[in-house]
Amino acid sequence: MKNRLITLVDLGLDSSFDASMSFVQGITGNINAGWDQPVIDVNFVRTRDHETAFSALTTPSTVLHVMAHGDHSEEPSFLSTDGKTQVSLRSLADWFLDRQWGIASGVVIADGCKTGIGKWQRAIRDCLQDDITYIGTSNVIGWYEATVFCSAFYGALVRNRGLGRSPAEQGWDAANRAIRAYETLTDARCPYKPVLLTPSRRALRSLTG
Repeated sequence: MKNRLITLVDLGLDSSFDASMSFVQGITGNINAGWDQPVIDVNFVRTRDHETAFSALTTPSTVLHVMAHGDHSEEPSFLSTDGKTQVSLRSLADWFLDRQWGIASGVVIADGCKTGIGKWQRAIRDCLQDDITYIGTSNVIGWYEATVFCSAFYGALVRNRGLGRSPAEQGWDAANRAIRAYETLTDARCPYKPVLLTPSRRALRSLTG
């Protein structure tokens, strides 16, 4: 059976995001430990170049995991700590329109502050090729919230091989298991929330040219 592919994209570009990304890479490495062949393949991209970022965001994957600041002051965007790198979802949707492909991952984790609000969900739908499980956050988060949730999420994702279930369905199950684990471990409400999203009319028109 084909391995699950995790695409990790760091657009936050500072030491805290570097630490969080290293943590997630450590988790996936531990999952692979002890197997004759790895069960998870990982793409890792850290970049300021927009074409490279867009290519990474549209790489067909089981999980697309983006770490950055979530900015929606003007339009939903991934933003670096120093403000020099900004990837707006509107620009990604325009790029999608020109090339007739977009986000092709069953699960998208937008690992930044307040990326689960309605404005983000509506914007991400313009960038989709297919139905996904979208995991955003309901408020401000830091490295602690991210690492607790992600360790539980990836552990739950590979608890079985997911036979007969789509990547989006597997992600939905893993997200809800991770939420329960987070709340048990921290005695606090989990800021990560999954939602099922479908491509918007604009995205569907992009696919048909």
